[in-house]
Amino acid sequence: MDPIGVAVVGAGYWGPNLVRNLRASPELSLGWVCDVDGDRARQVVGPDNGIRTTTDLDAVLEDPAVQAVAVATPAHTHVDVARRALQAGKHVLVEKPLATSYTDAEALVRLADAQELVLMCDHTYCYTPAVLKIREVVQSGMLGDLHFFDSVRINLGLVQRDVDVLWDLAPHDLSILDFVLPEGCRPQAVAAHGADPIGAGHACIAYLTVQLSGGAIAHSHVNWLSPTKVRTTIIGGSKRTLVWDDLNPAQRVSIFDRGVDLASPDEIGADERRQAAISYRSGDMVAPALAEGEALRGVAAEFAAAIREGRPALTDGRSGLRVLDVLEAASASLEYRGAVVPLRSAR
Repeated sequence: MDPIGVAVVGAGYWGPNLVRNLRASPELSLGWVCDVDGDRARQVVGPDNGIRTTTDLDAVLEDPAVQAVAVATPAHTHVDVARRALQAGKHVLVEKPLATSYTDAEALVRLADAQELVLMCDHTYCYTPAVLKIREVVQSGMLGDLHFFDSVRINLGLVQRDVDVLWDLAPHDLSILDFVLPEGCRPQAVAAHGADPIGAGHACIAYLTVQLSGGAIAHSHVNWLSPTKVRTTIIGGSKRTLVWDDLNPAQRVSIFDRGVDLASPDEIGADERRQAAISYRSGDMVAPALAEGEALRGVAAEFAAAIREGRPALTDGRSGLRVLDVLEAASASLEYRGAVVPLRSAR
């Protein structure tokens, strides 16, 4: 089959990465790069390679050879660009976040459904070898029933002017949470606490707690002010616990057969139930081998596969919508000093 014609809209921070990976995909054929700065678009493309550049989005959308559009423009423009592309009959890949509000994102999802087009979110971390393995392990039942998901994403980072630390860093961990959760386990409510000790005008440190169906809990710590960089996630289950250390290339993922066992009420008498014996098990640790590969290469491959097969992408528009649901609830919780806010999807 012929490669799928694709265009990139936005040649700023993330656009060049998309251009490089889409050009390398055997399933996709990059035909256009569009940016409001024509010189920047030409610089990203390079000389004499047949890829056209323009500052006019309409020129891209009117080209019948363009079947799909990858959007890497500033977040506040995602909705407008994606809507125009969907209305023109193009499949769409959008850099995170899908939109800056749940309502706008929901409208995009509905439009894509009505047009029978693929709407995919570029949740890049979900396509790293480590997270793909974590999804496989969690959803296979190897960890047992999910008990907790605990993530830390801290460093001495760039203090953003237009968004707080939750909207800057937490989308990574929330998209991973959404990607790996087993069937039937979904976020129900959110509580968030934040602090602005440097007077930036919004939270620079935040702690986000998500109640999950089935009694499990998820927690995320995000911080722009930490002098050390930490990227760890611990996922605990009834059988095993998984640890992901993204800064340890020699052993990114480890699975521990260690935990707590509690005698079930059926196994003990009524008088003993309040003092049920707890036993601790300490078994082996396994570090599964991970394939090497750039995450964005996986994003490009999944985008092409979803278009070819006429199915939702693994990180489709609804996954982006679920992430926005949690973020908006977290913002409301911050405003109300940590109050528990139910998610729209759980109401």
